[in-house]
Amino acid sequence: MPSKYRPQIFGWFGDLDKGPRLVPLHDRRLSYANNNYCAFIRQDLNDQIFYACLYFVAIILGSILVVGSFIMIFWFNDSDIGDKLTIMGIIGFIACCAALYLSIPEFYQNAFSRRGSPIIFNRKTGKVYVNESYFFNFKVLRYPAVFLQPKKRRIKEYDWDDLHGVVIHNMSRNALTSTVLMVCQPGTHQVIDHIMLDPIRAGAGSTFVWGWINSFMFFCDVANIDDGEYKSDQEAEFKAHRIAGQGWPEWMVEAFNATSQAELAEIKQRYNITE
Repeated sequence: MPSKYRPQIFGWFGDLDKGPRLVPLHDRRLSYANNNYCAFIRQDLNDQIFYACLYFVAIILGSILVVGSFIMIFWFNDSDIGDKLTIMGIIGFIACCAALYLSIPEFYQNAFSRRGSPIIFNRKTGKVYVNESYFFNFKVLRYPAVFLQPKKRRIKEYDWDDLHGVVIHNMSRNALTSTVLMVCQPGTHQVIDHIMLDPIRAGAGSTFVWGWINSFMFFCDVANIDDGEYKSDQEAEFKAHRIAGQGWPEWMVEAFNATSQAELAEIKQRYNITE
C-alpha cells in the first residue's frame, strides 16, 4: 500500500506510526536529553567525511561525462555512426545531469553540515527545532552570488503534530534505509517540507531513533534521558559543543527548555518573534 502522504517521497518504503515504543535506544546519535528536550545529531563526522568524498568523486566523474556526452552530440554527427552517437550522447547527457542534480546537494550537505546538525524535540511545548545547511535556493534567479555559499541555513520551528515519519531506501543491494520527517499542513497529509531525521541505516535499525523520540515525546519511561553523549546535568557542555557558534537564534536556544506554551509565548514576545 502506498504512502498516505502526498506528494510521495522518492524511495518510499513505509510510513511510521506515532506513539510510545517499548524499545531502548542503542545509538550514538542521541547527543543530549533532559526532562524538557532531546537533541539528536544527524551527521556523524566519519560518515560526513566518507560521503563528502564519495559525492565529490561522483560530481567530478559526472562533470567529465557531461562534457563527453556534449562532444558526442555535436562533434560526431557527420560520421557514419553520427546519428547513433548523437542519440547516445543525448541519453548520457540527461542521465549525467540527473546524477549531478542528486549528487551536488548531497555533497554540499555532508561538506558543510556543522557539529552533527542536531535536531531538537521539546516534549512540553510540542515544538521541533532545525538548523541545517541546504543547497538549493530559488533566489539564484535574482542573486546568483548566493547560490554556492555554504552559510545558507534553514533555521525553523515546527509543530511535532505536523511531522510524520517515513522510511525510505537507497535502492541498493545493501538495504540501507533512512528515516525522513514529512512536514504536513496541519490536519492533512499534504506534504510541504522534508527533514532528514536518521540517515543511512542497515535494515530495521532505522526505526530505533524514531521509536525513542516517540517514547520521549509521549513521556514514556523507556526513553532514558541519560542515554546520550552528554548526561542530563551536562547541558552547558552539550550547548558549548553542539549549539554555540552555529547561528541558533537566542530565543530558540532559550525555547529548548520552555516548559509550556505560555512560557514559549513569553519568550517569543520578549524577543519580538512573530509567527
